[in-house]
Amino acid sequence: MTTKLDIAPTNDRELVLARIIDAPRENVYRCWTDPKLITRWFSPKPWTTPRAEMDVRAGGSSLVVMASPDGNEFPNPGVFLEVVAGRKIVLTDAYTEAWQPSEKPFMTVALTFEDEGNGKTRYIARVRHWSVADREQHEKMGFHEGWGQCADQLEELAKTL
Repeated sequence: MTTKLDIAPTNDRELVLARIIDAPRENVYRCWTDPKLITRWFSPKPWTTPRAEMDVRAGGSSLVVMASPDGNEFPNPGVFLEVVAGRKIVLTDAYTEAWQPSEKPFMTVALTFEDEGNGKTRYIARVRHWSVADREQHEKMGFHEGWGQCADQLEELAKTL
């Protein structure tokens, strides 16, 4: 089970998930950037991730499809804004592929991965929303519980690589 860290948001539009993950940084990063791996941990169970496509580079597109237990699919297209191999990923749903503006931008996610010693990773996800209302909506959707469960699933997979 991941170890929670208490890191405060930097403003009223941000949600933060911070953990110490008991797996090497390279493995945790790989779980976020390999489409075959992200489908194994990304959605909180009993939801699934039936498919993912990723061009992991600044300006590259990302598509992660989540599916509810009854089979309804929810595509999450986006674009990578910044990629520092093994260390940082910034992505947004403000654009879809090829810099096409999305219908309704919701968030930008900044992920950092740092060595914590003894093969562990300091993993911080800062989720920045376009408005306070969007942040509140994301909290009501179960951000802390869902992203927390996914962090546990991420750790479980990263430990096996």
